[in-house]
Amino acid sequence: MNVRKTTLNKVLLFQPEVFEDHRGEYVELYNREAFSRAGLPLEFVQDDVSVSSRDVLRGIHGDRVTWKLVSCLLGRFYLVVVNCDESSAAFGKWEAFTLSERNRHQILVPPLHGLGHLALSDRIMFHYKQTTYYDPSQQFTYTWNDPRFAIWWPVKSPVLSRRDEAGRYAD
Repeated sequence: MNVRKTTLNKVLLFQPEVFEDHRGEYVELYNREAFSRAGLPLEFVQDDVSVSSRDVLRGIHGDRVTWKLVSCLLGRFYLVVVNCDESSAAFGKWEAFTLSERNRHQILVPPLHGLGHLALSDRIMFHYKQTTYYDPSQQFTYTWNDPRFAIWWPVKSPVLSRRDEAGRYAD
């Protein structure tokens, strides 16, 4: 597995090896020993999957303590990672990645970073491993078009939840 640094501190791009033959393909998405050797002794405790249709945009969500390893199992999506640490000089800095079932790239997202994703294909399956159990009371949410971030999204009118329209959990 190839691991590369990104422009955001502690955000890493993983490029797993893909074995292909006449039967299909095989990909190892996670290996605890490999992470430990890379200086990432993270313990993942929960896996989640989100399925979306084209133009659905989810996020920007995060919390203060959770590391997330994001993968695309089906389709193709545009992933944005934003530094949401308001005490950091890098607050608001963001980087975008295209993850797909073809490139099999993964992104490791540290705490205090929000992420949002936009479905670029008819159907996507967004997978992530996390180091803490999901706790909605600890989540932060920013709107996808927060002017402080000036994020470029490849869509003008995304399909949004009430939470993502409001930038908070809606009542």
